[in-house]
Amino acid sequence: MIEFKDFVFYALSFVLVASGLSVITSRNPVTAALSLVLAFFNAAGIWLLLQAEFLAIVLVLVYVGAVMVLFLFVVMMLDINLDKLREGFWDYLPMAGFIGLLMMVEMVLVFKTKEFNLSPVDDSLKSISNTEVIGNTLYSTYVLPFELASVVLLIAIVSAIALTLRDRKDSKKINSSDQINIKRQDRVRLVAMKSEEKYVKSKTKDRK
Repeated sequence: MIEFKDFVFYALSFVLVASGLSVITSRNPVTAALSLVLAFFNAAGIWLLLQAEFLAIVLVLVYVGAVMVLFLFVVMMLDINLDKLREGFWDYLPMAGFIGLLMMVEMVLVFKTKEFNLSPVDDSLKSISNTEVIGNTLYSTYVLPFELASVVLLIAIVSAIALTLRDRKDSKKINSSDQINIKRQDRVRLVAMKSEEKYVKSKTKDRK
């Protein structure tokens, strides 16, 4: 028997797939980012149906509330040349298609392993919240992949900072130490000028 929850799942899944297609087909980066925000919201709704409230809240707060808002600010502040970004699209399409197909095969093989097979829930875990179960599993069974993911994110942050702070000829670079160590004589110059008071008085007498 089809329940109301099934209709909600299919509605959220349809909007999720449509917004995902809009992300990769939209020519405007702002529209693509907003479509990705919509996809995150629908994914959070599906997680709520699966009774994974913690994952749904984290998805909305972290990705929608922080990452995507920052991404929108960057997209709107930068002057992105869309024509330049599309150059060489068809040249890289075969390699991108091969990598995408390879990743899809890897995901199917991972999902077929015994760790992802559905098994009956232990009675001892029914009284524990899913947040506690996720925390215990993440920091015990999968502690090594978690640490590796943290190292990868740290490398990505350092790489982003290094790419941003590189010397470029087309950008103005400000040295903060030079601004802090500035002195008054470097900014203020006293100019000695002759007084024009006599000239002003003589001009007023002539007018009278």
